[in-house]
Amino acid sequence: MMLLRYFYDEALAHASYMVGCQRERVAIVVDPGRDIAQYLAAAKREGLKLVAAAETHIHADYVSGVRELAERFDAKLCFSDEGPAEWKYQFAANYDSQLLKDGDSFTVGRIKFDVMHTPGHTPESLSFVLTDQGGGADKPMGIFTGDFVFVGAIGRPDLLEEAAGIQGSAQEGAKDLFQSVQWFRQLPDYLQVWPAHGAGSACGKGLGAIPSTTVGYEKLFNPALQFESESDFVDYILSDQPVAPKYFATMKQVNKAGPRVLGSATTLPSLDVTELDKAKATGTLLDISASSAFAEGHVPGSLNIPQGMLAGWAGWILDYSLPVFLIGNESQVPEAVRVLHKIGVETIAGFFTIEDLQQAGRMTERYENRLPIDLVGQIERKEVTLIDVRSDAEWNAGRIEHAQHHFLGRLTEHLGEIGSDKPVVAQCLGGARSAIAASILQAAGKQVINMSGGFNGWRKARLPIETNTAIPDCKVGSGVKCSQ
Repeated sequence: MMLLRYFYDEALAHASYMVGCQRERVAIVVDPGRDIAQYLAAAKREGLKLVAAAETHIHADYVSGVRELAERFDAKLCFSDEGPAEWKYQFAANYDSQLLKDGDSFTVGRIKFDVMHTPGHTPESLSFVLTDQGGGADKPMGIFTGDFVFVGAIGRPDLLEEAAGIQGSAQEGAKDLFQSVQWFRQLPDYLQVWPAHGAGSACGKGLGAIPSTTVGYEKLFNPALQFESESDFVDYILSDQPVAPKYFATMKQVNKAGPRVLGSATTLPSLDVTELDKAKATGTLLDISASSAFAEGHVPGSLNIPQGMLAGWAGWILDYSLPVFLIGNESQVPEAVRVLHKIGVETIAGFFTIEDLQQAGRMTERYENRLPIDLVGQIERKEVTLIDVRSDAEWNAGRIEHAQHHFLGRLTEHLGEIGSDKPVVAQCLGGARSAIAASILQAAGKQVINMSGGFNGWRKARLPIETNTAIPDCKVGSGVKCSQ
């Protein structure tokens, strides 16, 4: 009989799966994340041995755990051998690997996986159709679709162009995706669908928050599966996609070349306050405290990304070539390290505790949080520079007069365009993203104020706004919730 376990990383909206053959006591992980401890613990609980790992494609949004499993536990690796030469797995030859093409199959115990090439999201993307032969079935039970078909959505085909800079690949990918959709439509309605992402992922638009679905349900209700015309489908799938984080290009290269093996020891050293100046001179000071606490006092020159927002924004903002030094409470450090490692931030050199820095008198800088009603006069008289850090879609839907638009993910690239002759007010939808922006602006030497409540607060106060279209609800843009 078969066992199926579902793992979901809320920070990255990433789903992975452990499939076990209970008769032969062996298991495989499909699309594993870098944090493999969760799979090892589950296998131990179930009395299974992890013998293999399979990947649907070279992922762009997180560091894969396949090499970690192969290096530390001799897991066999099942990889795509489809697509162009530049997107082959460069480290496959170093391990026991099975390179897969359309029509191939592989087994773990008495569980069979039939391989289907489903390009579009990326050229090498595969889907795995699962049949539980150990349970006596001669028909498949479900399909691991990776980033091809999600609940209520399908994978975006423009990542290689937008994130990796491969010009023209978006149109070609969209056409490939249309053909893959035609194949998907031929599958039996009863098949379960197990995707690699859920709501909040930037790998597609409109992803549902339900863990799984069926082929039949998606045929009926998935908007991307309703098109008969290729050109209409291409127009639909290339429009209104969320902004692709710039670290996605780094992740594609890391996962293609082979991620660094972390091993079991990931303890981060606690640093003495006397090392703070050296750390500041050689790397990035990253404070993971709540923004409200950071505003009340922090180390000059430090950046602030609260721990709960690391997965969404660290990849946009951090310079991957520099070592990172964390600032926070000691209890926060393990989770922060785990998240940063998952998005490819490799050099985390140590951490300073808030308590030590406060006692040493190093938390000397602060900034103001002010309500829209308290800022409207200065904004209208242009006594301050208003910087709106929301997404393009949010900006186009409605904005405050006199604001300059600098999307948070690209803000570090445009600091030179923002003058220092008057205070800068950072503004987003609710105040969370603008607080991150405030830390960036202040570290760059600007006098800064964060607008508490953001655009929502401005609108609720019935202050004047400019609009191109009707103002949408709070979930417009890159999946950002009202509170952010």
